[in-house]
Amino acid sequence: MVHNLGDQQGHVLPSTQEGTGIYVSKDGGYGSRCVRRNVSLCCCPHSCGTAKRKSRYWASVLNGLRNRGVEDIFIACTDNLTGFSAAIEAVYPQTEIQNCIIHQLRNSSKYIKALMADLKAIYAAVDEQSALDALDSFAEIWDKKYPKISKSWRENWANLSTYFKYPKEVRRLIYTTNTIEGFNRQLRKVTKSKAVFPTDDSLFKMLYLAMMERLRRP
Repeated sequence: MVHNLGDQQGHVLPSTQEGTGIYVSKDGGYGSRCVRRNVSLCCCPHSCGTAKRKSRYWASVLNGLRNRGVEDIFIACTDNLTGFSAAIEAVYPQTEIQNCIIHQLRNSSKYIKALMADLKAIYAAVDEQSALDALDSFAEIWDKKYPKISKSWRENWANLSTYFKYPKEVRRLIYTTNTIEGFNRQLRKVTKSKAVFPTDDSLFKMLYLAMMERLRRP
């Protein structure tokens, strides 16, 4: 997909919360650009207010992707941001949604490291039924002290368990957003050292080279 960098993945627009803002020299001054990474929507509309308004915001982002040629999404791994799942279901109704397990673990184990082994028994189970059994065992051990943890897993289970439908070898690629977030950090790393890019093309080229370098790594 990197060959479409200038058309879609690196679509240059005025800076918004949908990507990384970068300055480019233009007409003797500076223009603000936003580099969008369509494979990831790692942004949070903090000012959107209610869940309904946030859902409308995400719907506008997803409709933007559709208008730029993304006809369907097979699996969407999200951070369970308010309104995001509802927007995905509205714009891409066939898409399977997977909440990021790593974010769920962080929310569950805040400063309580003793929980991790029992939580791992849930997300690393061989199949969904084994995971549910592990969740029951977790609840028996920890609910007296931390009842909200198992409750959160149960309430979000439909979107936390999507990856169990797929072979073990690919589950890690499905159940966490860490891979794409790490990729985005690599793009930010090569742009933050340069205060201003002389042209849009120079920005595209640097991002393209950074992407190719990242893809060459094992």
